[in-house]
Amino acid sequence: MAERIVKEAQVPFDLGGNRFDQIATELFSDYSRSRIQSWIKEGALIVDGKVTKPKEKLFGGEMVSLDVVVEAQETHEAQEMALDIVYEDNDIMVVNKPTGLVVHPAVGNRDGTLMNAILYHAPETAHIPRAGIVHRLDKETTGLMVVAKTLAAQTDLVSQLQERSMGREYEAISIGVMTGGGIVDEPIGRHPHNRQKQAVEPIHGKHAVTHYRLVERFTNHTHIRLKLETGRTHQIRVHMAFIQYPLIGDPQYGGRLKMPKACTPELREALRTFRRQALHAKRLELAHPVTGEWMAWEVDLPEDMQKLIEALKADTSESERKESEYL
Repeated sequence: MAERIVKEAQVPFDLGGNRFDQIATELFSDYSRSRIQSWIKEGALIVDGKVTKPKEKLFGGEMVSLDVVVEAQETHEAQEMALDIVYEDNDIMVVNKPTGLVVHPAVGNRDGTLMNAILYHAPETAHIPRAGIVHRLDKETTGLMVVAKTLAAQTDLVSQLQERSMGREYEAISIGVMTGGGIVDEPIGRHPHNRQKQAVEPIHGKHAVTHYRLVERFTNHTHIRLKLETGRTHQIRVHMAFIQYPLIGDPQYGGRLKMPKACTPELREALRTFRRQALHAKRLELAHPVTGEWMAWEVDLPEDMQKLIEALKADTSESERKESEYL
């Protein structure tokens, strides 16, 4: 599958004196600078009908023309799979990812991924890098993700992520009882001894900020809401473990399962059978890449987290009842 892009624009005189690639990036802002530069070098982006070097300066008034065929970039197989689509138009798609679904194909997961499903549902995404997926969720994390269906939409959404204007809020259940919300501002990088993990790395880590606030406290756990300023790999899981409140069900950062003392049999069973990190991407906010309209979506917690919270509430009520009887 291929997409042909044909566009034309006149160079404003106030941009005269600048380099061709800089001007072209301004004129065709739907596309990234690196893509513009590659099109110039390929001869697909020309000035007054002539191939022009990227560094050549223009005077203003010239006609810049783009005529390019974008070949499919994704060679992965399109697969028919159920998708929980929360919103879709010609430019973007918002999906509610279930637990257990890998986002990108990789070694050991060549098919059955979200990307395979997107390529089947929206074949036009084959010519977009990563089939339009601009951010990811871990395999076991549930919730909202936005997918670009055009190159222009992808460029804009990536820009929103980089500028931190896209709003992403999560809900999670942590081990331990928090006294209040706060901010974790600690750099994150690859773990020095385990390449499968991330860690707080003061020297080599990248800037990472997570805001968290309390939703509800239980006897031994806390239901929290989190907002990301940055989007580092495993950021929430690493930051919560760093402040000694790891997520329930997180074997990588939470350690072995430890049962609270004197908890109800129902909670014991709920904790024993909850086999993923208790993390859900609940809310997503962004400016529509074409219309500029501010849009927001929110989805309920998945059934497994709702049942876990019910068990935590029942355990807390039972604990309070016993304490009042003792008093």
